[in-house]
Amino acid sequence: MILITGSNGMVGSYFKEEFQDEELLLTDIDTLDIRNYGKVFSTISNLKPKFVINLAAETDVDKCETEIDHAFHTNVIGTSNVALACQANDIIMVHISTAGVFDGEKHDSYTEFDAPNPQNIYGKTKFEADKVVMQTLKRYYIFRPGWMIGGKEKDKKFVAKIIKLIQKGQTNLNVVNDKFGSPTYAKELVRGIKEIIKTGYFGLYHMTNKGTCSRYEVAQEIVNFLKKDVKITPISSAAYPLPALRVRSEAMRNYKLDLLGLNNMSNWQDALHDYLSSWIGSC
Repeated sequence: MILITGSNGMVGSYFKEEFQDEELLLTDIDTLDIRNYGKVFSTISNLKPKFVINLAAETDVDKCETEIDHAFHTNVIGTSNVALACQANDIIMVHISTAGVFDGEKHDSYTEFDAPNPQNIYGKTKFEADKVVMQTLKRYYIFRPGWMIGGKEKDKKFVAKIIKLIQKGQTNLNVVNDKFGSPTYAKELVRGIKEIIKTGYFGLYHMTNKGTCSRYEVAQEIVNFLKKDVKITPISSAAYPLPALRVRSEAMRNYKLDLLGLNNMSNWQDALHDYLSSWIGSC
């Protein structure tokens, strides 16, 4: 059996499909709040799953910046609770990290061998969570995705926001062109997790779709796919001040997966097209 925390989000929505040959226990904050150490410890100790996949996290970057205690409680203490329960029961933990642990100054893609230097509270909490897992356990997998796409009706990220604006009839969109990253299709992330955790190659992995792009390029790709008459105007991110700092680049490369011959992620354009086809077709 595999126990999954935080399964009610974008990534969690793909586990039933991609892990259909596995016995899954899908939990969310209502059934297993990872901040509740007693509940986490008793649940994992009683069930003794083969893996615990920890998806539970506060991923709202601006909320983390304004509600700092909440961010650390959820992302660090919650992760520590899961890791300690896995340690006590000799269970393999799978943890989801983020590209947000880097400072964005590198002009090439970040690899697993680059030192994190987070620049906002969200990134700091996720980096601390990574360290908790690595310091607590000997058998673990940590996966760092990039800009998340997927989830369909659960999608609250950039792609969904652009699609909804277009569906509302917007014909002129201003999109920042000075922030760069590597998209990660949640469906492919889950599929990749399934394959890697079979190998016994424990450790930290980047798992993004191939290639890097700006937010502007993603929006342009969406418009081209939908064949809509929408003008995308590139602008500076300074036009959209937000509580949390967004670094210049979150571009990552799946370097360790490349070295191991295990990088089966598609390029970001194909991944985006697959997602749009599965969700809205030619809306």
